[in-house]
Amino acid sequence: MPKNPELELAFNFINKTDRNLFITGKAGTGKTTFLHKIKNESLKRMVIVAPTGVAAINAKGVTIHSFFQMPFGPILPNQIANTNQQRKFSKTKIDIIKSLDLVIIDEISMVRADLLDGIDQVMRRYKNRNKVFGGAQVLMIGDLQQLAPVVRPNEWSLLRSYYDTMYFFSSKAFQEANVVSIELKHIYRQKNEDFITILNEVRNSNLSEKSAKILNERYNPEFSSTKDDGYITLTTHNKRANLINNSELNKIKYQSHFFDAEVSGKFNENAFPNDEKLELKIGAQVMFIKNDSSPEKRYFNGKIGIVTDISRENVTVQCANEIDEIVTERENWDNVNYTINEETKEIKEDVIGSFSQIPLRLAWAITIHKSQGLTFEKAIIDAEASFAHGQTYVALSRCTSLEGLVLKTPITSNAIINDQTVSVFNESVEENHPDETVLNASEKDFQLNLIAELFDFQPFLYPSTRLIDIFYKNQTSIKGDVIDHLQTIKDDGVVALMKVSNGFKNQLNKISEDNILPENSSQIQERFTKAVDYFLNQTKNNILKPLNTIEFSSDNKAVKKDFTTQFDSLQEKLLEKLFALNKMTNGFKVQEYLKVRAKAVLQKSAPTAKKKKLSTRKDPLLALKLRELRDEIRINENIAAFQIFTQETLYAMCDALPRTEKELLKVKGMGKTRVTKYGEEILEVIEQYCKENGINKFNEQKKEDKKPTKQISLELFKSGLSIKEIAKERSLTAGTIESHLASFIPSGDVDILELIPLKKYKEIINQIEEVEFKNLTELKEKVDKSFTFMELRMVLLSMEN
Repeated sequence: MPKNPELELAFNFINKTDRNLFITGKAGTGKTTFLHKIKNESLKRMVIVAPTGVAAINAKGVTIHSFFQMPFGPILPNQIANTNQQRKFSKTKIDIIKSLDLVIIDEISMVRADLLDGIDQVMRRYKNRNKVFGGAQVLMIGDLQQLAPVVRPNEWSLLRSYYDTMYFFSSKAFQEANVVSIELKHIYRQKNEDFITILNEVRNSNLSEKSAKILNERYNPEFSSTKDDGYITLTTHNKRANLINNSELNKIKYQSHFFDAEVSGKFNENAFPNDEKLELKIGAQVMFIKNDSSPEKRYFNGKIGIVTDISRENVTVQCANEIDEIVTERENWDNVNYTINEETKEIKEDVIGSFSQIPLRLAWAITIHKSQGLTFEKAIIDAEASFAHGQTYVALSRCTSLEGLVLKTPITSNAIINDQTVSVFNESVEENHPDETVLNASEKDFQLNLIAELFDFQPFLYPSTRLIDIFYKNQTSIKGDVIDHLQTIKDDGVVALMKVSNGFKNQLNKISEDNILPENSSQIQERFTKAVDYFLNQTKNNILKPLNTIEFSSDNKAVKKDFTTQFDSLQEKLLEKLFALNKMTNGFKVQEYLKVRAKAVLQKSAPTAKKKKLSTRKDPLLALKLRELRDEIRINENIAAFQIFTQETLYAMCDALPRTEKELLKVKGMGKTRVTKYGEEILEVIEQYCKENGINKFNEQKKEDKKPTKQISLELFKSGLSIKEIAKERSLTAGTIESHLASFIPSGDVDILELIPLKKYKEIINQIEEVEFKNLTELKEKVDKSFTFMELRMVLLSMEN
C-alpha cells in the first residue's frame, strides 16, 4: 500500500497505545486492507468480529453473536450481567477474553448501540468489571454513510428509552470509551476528481447543480448492454436482481451445469458465501466473488466476465479487454474459531468448517447491499427505489469511473437518503482528528497505565468486601476460622495496597519526563523494580497467608455457593497478581508485560507435570460426564477446575464408583469440604452412569452390556474430542483410534473430511485414479510418499459409499 499518513497514524495508535479507535473513511479508502495489516503485523493478542456471517468470513473472523454468545433481539442495560445467558462459555473462551489486548469490530456501521453495550457487558464480566470493554482496546472499522444497523419497530420501542439513536456511537460504552476517531482520506478506487467530488456530495447529501448535471449525463434509460460489454446492474431489491439474472440465464440455449458446494465441519448456512447449488451456463455473465488465491492473482472480488467453457471441475471465463481466459477452480472459504495454543499460550485460529465452491455468481444484476465492498469497472445503477440510508452512495461508489457508469433513472435528491444524525457525528470526527502530539501523549499514558495496572488492587476490593458482608449477614450458618482473616486481607492487604498503589501512580505521573517513555526512563525503572519487590512481599504476607488459613463450611446451600464464589474469585485474582509480580522483577518493558499479563490468566490451565493415574475402567464415558459436570460447576461459580476435583481424583472416582458420601470421602482428593460442596452432584452422575450400564452396587458390570471398543471411540469422537484426546482418554494409540473411526466411513457415521483435510483428500483421490493397484501396499508404493497407509485406507473406504 502507498504511503498513507492517516493509516500510519492509526496503525501506531493500535500498536503503541491503549486508546479505543474508530477508523472510518469513504468507500475505497483501504479500510479492509488496514484490518488485514493489523492482523498480520500487530503483536497484540486479538480477535476479529463482525455483525454478519458473510462480513465475518470476509474479514477472516467470527460473528459478534457467535464469539460473545449474544442473545438475538434487543439487549437491555445489564441484561447479560444480571442473567445466566453466558453460562455456556467454555473455559477456553473465558481464558481468551481475559487475555485479550485488542478486539477488532469490522463493519461497525451495522452494529446497533445495544449490541456494542452487550460486548461491553461480557468483557467487563470476564476481564475487568471496572473498565469499559473490560480494559481491552477496541478497534471499530466502518463507514457510517454505508450500511446501517437493522432495528425493527417493536425492538426500537424497547430500546428508545435507553438510546438516542440505533447507531453504535449512541451506546453507553462508546461514550465512556474515550475513542480516537481517524478518517482515511486517500481514495484508491476512483481517480477522476469530478467523480470523487460527486461521490463526496452524495455521501454528505449536498449534491450541487454542477455535480448533478455531470452525473446525470450518464442517464440512459434505453441502454442495453451487449454480451461482451461486461456491465452489471445494481438494484435495490433482491427480487429485482433475481428476476434479471434468471431472465437472462433462461435466454441462453445451452444446457445448465450445476456445482454442489462441498461443506465440511461447522459452517452456518446463513454465512454461505455462495449458492450451495450453483447453476451456470456457457454464455452466462458472471462475477468473481473472491480474490484469486493462486500466485497469478488472475481475478479479484467483483471482476466481471463471460463463461466460455464448463467441465466437471472447472469453469472458463473470458473477461473484457483481456486476451487470456481464466480457468476457474473451486475456492475455499474457512470458518474459524479462536482457541489457545497449549504450548505457547498464543491465541490461534482453528478452521472448524470449510465451504468450497466455484467463486462465481450470475452477474447481470446484484443488490446494492450485496455489492458492499466490491469494485466494478462498468455498472448500470437502478437506484430509483432506494429505501435505506446510504444506498445510493454505496451503489455509485462501487464504480471505478464515471465512464463505466450508466444510470437507468436520474439521480435526484429523493434518491439520496442520509441520516442527519450520522452527518453530525461524522462532522465531529473530522473536527477532532488526532495528530502526532496526541499519539505521543497516548503512548506514554499507555505505558503508565500498564504499570499502574500491575500494582492495582482495586479488583480485590469487591470479592473481599462481599465475603465480609456475607459472613456478617449469615454468621449463624457459616462455620470456621473466617472473619479475622478476611478483615486482615481487606484492611492490611487490599485497602492498604490500594492507597500505596494510588500514591505510586501519582508519583510516576509527576516524574515522567515529557520526551522519554517510561520503559526508557532509568528513574522510573529503578522505582518500578523496588515497587515490585514491595508489592510482592505485602501481597504474600497480608493476602496470601491469611487466605490460605481460612477454613469454612455451611449447611445453607445458597450461602455456601455465594461465599465460595467470592472466595474462589479472590483466590484466582491473587494467583494472577502473584504470577505477574514474580515475572516483572527485572524491570518494565511493554511487550514483556503484555505477554506476562496473558500468561497470568492462562497459567492455571498449564498442564501439570504430575503423572496422571489412568482409569482402569473399560468405558471412559464416565470420565467425560464427570468432566462435563466439573466444567459446568467451574463456569457457574467462576473458579478453577482443580478446586472442584483434580484429574487424579476424577480417575480415582471412575475406578472406585462411589455410591454414597461415605464411599466418596474415601476417594483420594475428596475431602469433607469438597464432598459437602459437590458430593451430591457427583454421586448423581455416577449413579446415572451405573444405571445406564447395568452396574450393580458391587460395581460389577453385566457382560452383555459391554460396548464394542470401536463404538466407544465413535461416541467420544461425536462428543467433540479429537483423536489425540480420545487416545489419551482410552490409553490407546492414535493409530488405533484412527482405525476405529475409519471403520465407520462406509456407513457415513464418520465423514472422511473430519479426518483428512479437503486439499489432501483431493490429492489422494487424483493419484488413486491415475494408478493401477491390487492392494494397499502396492498403492502405497505408487503414490506420494507423504500419504500414510491410514490416509490411503480411509480414502478407499470413502470410495465404497
